[in-house]
Amino acid sequence: MLDIKLPEFEKKVYPELELSLLEPSYKINLRGKNRDFFTKAGKLLSIMLPIESNTSANIKNINALWLSPDEWLIYGKDIDKNLEINLNNEISKLKYGSVTNVSDQWVIINFKGKNIFEVLSKGSPFNFNDFKGKKNVVVQTLLNNVDVILHHQEINDLNLFVRKSFSEHLWLWINDSSRFI
Repeated sequence: MLDIKLPEFEKKVYPELELSLLEPSYKINLRGKNRDFFTKAGKLLSIMLPIESNTSANIKNINALWLSPDEWLIYGKDIDKNLEINLNNEISKLKYGSVTNVSDQWVIINFKGKNIFEVLSKGSPFNFNDFKGKKNVVVQTLLNNVDVILHHQEINDLNLFVRKSFSEHLWLWINDSSRFI
């Protein structure tokens, strides 16, 4: 993992909305689709990867987000270097799939409160009506013309994944938009 300095965002509180940086967090991209891949990944993560589109699964502090039929984003504070090494040894080296550490690629911004979707709706073409009433759902969309992944883990608790190079721009836009809700 590269030693790159994370953006420094101060926690912000607005009416019915709290924004904070959720870092550091280990992030691994998994790709594969055969039975051996699912068996090895499930055993090593102690979690079954979700196979239904736009869903997630979690155990303790490890989350698995469905990104496509053969791709998942695994993240959490309980993930360590040993898990990545084990996944590489049991999946990549045996050619069942690929394991890529993307910890330095993504920044996670956590949203908490009732006004999450009022802010997101200002800059996203996605219709959040069904999404906001469900937990453990995932969507990849645009927010202020920036690609993001949204993980609605609990009602009124959402993690937004943004590429590090766009994180400061998006953080400023989110804060500006949050002032007027």
